[in-house]
Amino acid sequence: MKTLKNLTVLITLLFFASSSFAADETIEMLNKLGKESMVYSKKVVRIDVGDTVFWKSTNPGHNVEFIKGGVPAGVEKFKTKFSKDAEYTFTVPGIYAYWCTPHKSMGMIGFVVVGNDKSNLEDIKKIKYYSRSKKIAPELINSL
Repeated sequence: MKTLKNLTVLITLLFFASSSFAADETIEMLNKLGKESMVYSKKVVRIDVGDTVFWKSTNPGHNVEFIKGGVPAGVEKFKTKFSKDAEYTFTVPGIYAYWCTPHKSMGMIGFVVVGNDKSNLEDIKKIKYYSRSKKIAPELINSL
């Protein structure tokens, strides 16, 4: 009986310990960060499957849109409203490329790596980036 009680306590502790390691991330949508303008506060985040990313509308006029061809197979389109906080819980491992729809040509792009899975890296490299994003993307991709 004591062994069963110890096992129950152990399972309970493991459950709470594993859930406390969730690495939810918050990314601010900003007009300016240092010398950069029209940026996300974090350009690359690494999370586990089941974690959530929160995009905070710190400055108005921004949104988040998954880039077509820039997400793992089977992931649905995701595009948020302008000037609104948004969140997404990542259930499929892989790399997710996203941008701010009106500021993608100004380099407002970001990446989420889920579960350290980089199996769709070649697809990420094939995305057609625009203007300033075209200069920023290769450096960010190399850091993945």
